[in-house]
Amino acid sequence: MENLFSYGTLQLEPVQLDTFGRKLEGEADDLVGFKLSMVKIEDEAVIAASGLSEHPIITRTNNECDSIEGTVFAITVEELIQADGYEVDDYKRIAVTLKSGKNAWVYVSADMTGG
Repeated sequence: MENLFSYGTLQLEPVQLDTFGRKLEGEADDLVGFKLSMVKIEDEAVIAASGLSEHPIITRTNNECDSIEGTVFAITVEELIQADGYEVDDYKRIAVTLKSGKNAWVYVSADMTGG
């Protein structure tokens, strides 16, 4: 199993059903050292699944005061690949350590330069 940290639309049941074919079970967690902004989505399928044309996106700040609340989900490798297919080119997947100490994947801004 893989841990996937979601702070945005992958927490929505309709997106989970559309992307994974099931509702995910998760636990609240935080990601420290990142800040949240919004990105305009152009992909019609993603907009249809989420119901939103703007999605949250995060960038690394390395500032301990910056923290993102979200949910960590245990998913299969196949589901991780399905999540890659859902995320548009504005996002890239990186490995992080959450506040709880769990290692997880998270989608961040593809043009993230760091803080």
